[in-house]
Amino acid sequence: MPIINLLSSDLVIHNLEGGSKKRTIEQISNIISDCTDTATQDAIFSGLIERERLGSTGIGEGVAIPHCRLDELTNPVALFIKLREPIDFDAIDREPVDLVFALVVPGDSCDQHLNTLAELAELFSKKDNRDALRQCQDSQSLYRQLASLSS
Repeated sequence: MPIINLLSSDLVIHNLEGGSKKRTIEQISNIISDCTDTATQDAIFSGLIERERLGSTGIGEGVAIPHCRLDELTNPVALFIKLREPIDFDAIDREPVDLVFALVVPGDSCDQHLNTLAELAELFSKKDNRDALRQCQDSQSLYRQLASLSS
């Protein structure tokens, strides 16, 4: 499934003020919880933080893919953010992060979850893709660019 199918234009945010890793995950949890009637902000935050405790989801080159599975969810929800300023995300290359793709999926979606993470890793492994996303000036152009890269 193309990654863009997990997103809607209102779940692509340009110029979000992250501040810190924890604050960014709090904002992600709040936004995603507004998109579902089944998972609370606290449950999403706990799931994402638990996953971060296993090892940072900062994959390098300024990209993080915070993710988790939650039994409360019936459908996957994704959120893509270009942060106003890069933040420390404990990334494997120790570089600050400005591109964040958050993914929360139902607890029984193991295969889909792993396939989506592999697609995201491939998408963000290409410098041209990262550069194209960083050049976007607003949420709409960011959404269109992500759609063109993930189809």
